[in-house]
Amino acid sequence: MRFKIPFAGSNIARLKKISKPYYKKVRNKPDSKLSMYLKSSGAPVRRDEYIGIARRSFLNLFFVLLFLSFALLWTFGLVRFYLFAIGFSLLFSGIVFMNQRAYPRIYFLKRQRDIERNLIPALEDVLIQLSSGIPLFSILVNISGSNYGELSVEFKKAVQKINAGEAEVDVLEELGESNPSSYFKRVLWQLSNGMRAGSDMMVVIEDNLHSLNEEQMIQIQEYGNKLNPLIMFYMLISVIAPALSVTFMTILSSMISLPKNMTIMAFMGLFIGVVLIQILFLGIVKSKRPSLM
Repeated sequence: MRFKIPFAGSNIARLKKISKPYYKKVRNKPDSKLSMYLKSSGAPVRRDEYIGIARRSFLNLFFVLLFLSFALLWTFGLVRFYLFAIGFSLLFSGIVFMNQRAYPRIYFLKRQRDIERNLIPALEDVLIQLSSGIPLFSILVNISGSNYGELSVEFKKAVQKINAGEAEVDVLEELGESNPSSYFKRVLWQLSNGMRAGSDMMVVIEDNLHSLNEEQMIQIQEYGNKLNPLIMFYMLISVIAPALSVTFMTILSSMISLPKNMTIMAFMGLFIGVVLIQILFLGIVKSKRPSLM
């Protein structure tokens, strides 16, 4: 999963170069949430540079849309077309700007969920390899080449640093400091502390697996508790309300003799509304899914 700014249309290195006038007066705050998201995502861009890129995209898109909508609405002879052109351009470019500002957080959360989803299977793999007598560094190499998503990417960074001559314990501690997942941080810190203390790595991994399995069960229980009101809401909005609405519109259209086109539009609107509610419900269910599953 690569960090790519949405609606930017170019790579980050070029965007930083052409956006210099837009971020010269922006203060770089290393302690801000945006800086933290960018650092944890491994993005090669600072907070001030990212804000400058978003500002440039907003202004460029605004003026392009303003010109196009101005010319189009003027051609159709719309009254006060310039107000509609300004409003449309401001609204659409503002949505793009907010999307770009929110992207580092969305990317951060996606990486976090991907790491935590693969954490328990990867630790079980590590435990099996340790019990087979494979050295820890070789296990890190194997995990980095396996199909564990962003978790394999993180271990690949660790392997590269260890091959460059850094101490294995220091690399694991550094990897835990810059990682978006609190569960993965805890595992890495316990591994590094166990290596410093000379502990049995199998015992350390087993303890981590046990605590993660307990946390997974807690998350599943909380997930079930959250789904109960959502299911009630779904049944009310997507099943009961549409059924009553169809009956009501059928009776109403026959009583007041609604035009055929208006009746068709009303039923089509109801159908589209139900479909949108279904999509919204699926998105909510997916967002509430436990991170360790």
